[in-house]
Amino acid sequence: MQVRSAKGTVDDLDKGASFVLATRPCGAQPSCYTLVIAPQYPDAVAPNLVGTYPALAKAGGGYVWDEVLEYRVWCHPERGAADTDDGSDYYYAFATYAEALSFASETHGAEEPLALIRQLEYIAEDEPGVYRHIKEVRITEWPVEFLRRPRRTAATIPDFMSPSAPANRLDILRGIA
Repeated sequence: MQVRSAKGTVDDLDKGASFVLATRPCGAQPSCYTLVIAPQYPDAVAPNLVGTYPALAKAGGGYVWDEVLEYRVWCHPERGAADTDDGSDYYYAFATYAEALSFASETHGAEEPLALIRQLEYIAEDEPGVYRHIKEVRITEWPVEFLRRPRRTAATIPDFMSPSAPANRLDILRGIA
């Protein structure tokens, strides 16, 4: 099946947020389709490098992001994905979220897409409420929804760590403080 998609903005969805429209089968009937409206996330920073990053990465954390490296769709043979690696889980890498979402929606045993991101610096929380500013590169997989947070700026982490930060420091990361 081919997925038809269109890009645009719709004020009613999320105050003018960019989105991707795609259709996918909704059952056994070939003429039945479900409309998928997905947020538009940033494309990979270097599309020519997609698929070349190590499979093993950190998982989550860090609170901020700098670059999207690729979108990954993990496939699980025990959940019905094709067994291409002697029963082991494997992933496909994509330069855009729309491509990853389309693949995931059409592939049995596939997870929802994850974003592989690069953090040039980040926030560590070793204990609840105890934060450290780490100035080193970190590559991690994130749920794509975390990309709704604004990209890190030079002020994001210093503002977050400041003694005068709001009581809910996460508002800084959400871009609302």
